[in-house]
Amino acid sequence: MIVGQSLVMQKLRADVIRIGATNFTVLVEGESGVGKELVARALHDVSPRHRGPFVAVNCAALVETLLEAELFGIEERTATGVRGRRGKFELAEGGTLVLAEVADLSVAAQAKLLRVLQDMRVERVGGHSIRAVNTRVVAATNRRLADQMQTKRFREDLYYRLSGVELCVPPLRLRRDDIPLLSRHLLERHRQAQQMELGTAALDALMAFDWPGNVRQLERVLERAIALGPGSVVDVSDLPSIVTKGYRDLVEDLPTGSESLRTWSSRYVRGVLRRCDGNKRKACDVLDISYHTLRSHLSFARGATHGDVQTP
Repeated sequence: MIVGQSLVMQKLRADVIRIGATNFTVLVEGESGVGKELVARALHDVSPRHRGPFVAVNCAALVETLLEAELFGIEERTATGVRGRRGKFELAEGGTLVLAEVADLSVAAQAKLLRVLQDMRVERVGGHSIRAVNTRVVAATNRRLADQMQTKRFREDLYYRLSGVELCVPPLRLRRDDIPLLSRHLLERHRQAQQMELGTAALDALMAFDWPGNVRQLERVLERAIALGPGSVVDVSDLPSIVTKGYRDLVEDLPTGSESLRTWSSRYVRGVLRRCDGNKRKACDVLDISYHTLRSHLSFARGATHGDVQTP
């Protein structure tokens, strides 16, 4: 299930629906933890193959010497004590095969994969017959394959075989509007004896964090809050310090009764700008405001100058 109502996620869902109706090989790129396998699952669920098997294999975990047997299968008695079995391509017959972290395959393994993808036929280890497979392939990676190809870490011919129909899953820091919805969804998923809610301050802290581990990290943080939180409302004190530090730095100087809302807002904007190393464009992304609005806050802020920050 792809959760999110931001514009980038709405576009991603629309692309998934259109691409899912085809049989094309798909390349899904995105940082670790963004939910690439969820996107692959969504492609399968909306495709004509949705009644077939959904098989996912982590290429980074495949031992080089066993890769062919895992992907393409092995015949009975190929070696002493070896039982014959189908490989992942055959197991996904009529369905979808997800090759997760495909960039971690060795160059030799890439050559073997390319040979199968070209005509969708596999030969089991120790076998003498070739089997045609009717399997849709979705490749996923947390590295840009175009960059890997330029540095000769990824075969050019395999790159062009996998690319063409591509989906890019955005990192959580570029879709902060989805954090409240995602948090509620994750809290509901892990609900135990009582339903947990997210406090206002806790949500503000989650929104202020950059989430290098993306949705996977957000889920682990909320699991911790559920396990250790004393009540039914997740408070900012229930979150780890690595998440709340930036938020606490921004709000440590609470407004006095004599300060207007605009004064406080301008001070908050300047704090975010400092966290962004003076980069106005990045601050606009974090605050989800226009460059014009940012300039308005900065010009209003007492003591602010235009010469102490970088231009975008």
